[in-house]
Amino acid sequence: MELPGGVQAWAVSDQALLKELLTDPRVSKDPRQHWSAWANGEITPDWPLFTWVAVTNMFTAYGGDHRRLRKLVSVAFTARRTEALRPWIEQLTGDLLDALAAAPAGEPVDLREAYCYPIPIQVICQLFGIEDEETRTELRRLVDNIFNTAISPEDAVATFTGIHQVLSGLVARKREKPGDDLTSVLISAREEDGSRLTEGELVDTLILMISAGHETTVNLLDNAVHALLRHPEQLELVRAGGAGWSDVIEETLRAEAPVASLPLRYAVDDITAGGVHIKKGEAILASYAAAGRHPAYHGATADRFDITRANKEHLAFGHGAHFCLGAPLARLEAEIALPALFARFPGLALAVPDEELPPVESFISHGHARLPVLLG
Repeated sequence: MELPGGVQAWAVSDQALLKELLTDPRVSKDPRQHWSAWANGEITPDWPLFTWVAVTNMFTAYGGDHRRLRKLVSVAFTARRTEALRPWIEQLTGDLLDALAAAPAGEPVDLREAYCYPIPIQVICQLFGIEDEETRTELRRLVDNIFNTAISPEDAVATFTGIHQVLSGLVARKREKPGDDLTSVLISAREEDGSRLTEGELVDTLILMISAGHETTVNLLDNAVHALLRHPEQLELVRAGGAGWSDVIEETLRAEAPVASLPLRYAVDDITAGGVHIKKGEAILASYAAAGRHPAYHGATADRFDITRANKEHLAFGHGAHFCLGAPLARLEAEIALPALFARFPGLALAVPDEELPPVESFISHGHARLPVLLG
């Protein structure tokens, strides 16, 4: 397929084949070593997806570099640290629901903006010690641009520069005044052993954690609410105890994956996969949303949202060495936010028909630009 700027890649949508490639050592995420278009100078900072491939963190690392970086970052998402956030997330959720309840009766509310977005962005900012509202607001704008695959070349350059400036400033402040947060933990790891984490890797790791750590969960909440409102019989099944909220979450991740297609991986050597010959140096696009709906794996009803489905297996958090470290945190946020919302507003309903719900401008991020609802 052709990506913006005429860049070509192989899109892989078969679930079994994708799992095979995601664990194949002949597939890399490091463009500097393994992407011919990068080596030939075809990828420049004005490319809309430049931030996705140009950062130096565990997202783009290969082999030993990836293992080194992942080990450092894994302290952020231990089961203990994740579970410790539960009371704080519950309080945040309650405050947001109170604010929603104070909205004028009968008027539509954009639930993505007022509920689905604030929870993940505040959680990830709390985790990394981003306290001032101005920085949080600017980070949100920049991350939205990173996921916007229709962005102009000028905005792509400005976004890449801007997010590095904001997070370099955060590192400088935390270096001067460390706190009980994960930015300070990463800085400490660098200061104790400079060979373990370069300054560039430190900032780029923050870009990865903060951007991936909230946009995906925004879409998970957005898509789960939308799916339940479109299938009220399944919502009633949950309320009656015939299915659990974990069924809702996993089926949403399968049928409405928060990340549709994730750039990029590269063939380290020539690979034959699914009868297709991928040449050394060519790019590969992991099509996670398509894989979750592939009829070869999920049958003729693969495109239907069904929380009673026996096989809800999905690749929404990736697979193999690059499996998302933040998956338990995303699930925790959804486990708290979704039942609380529907308990507080049992008459919740979509305010507009589906055709009036525009998608986000992205083939990476999969969600709605707005989600107008009536609280009931």
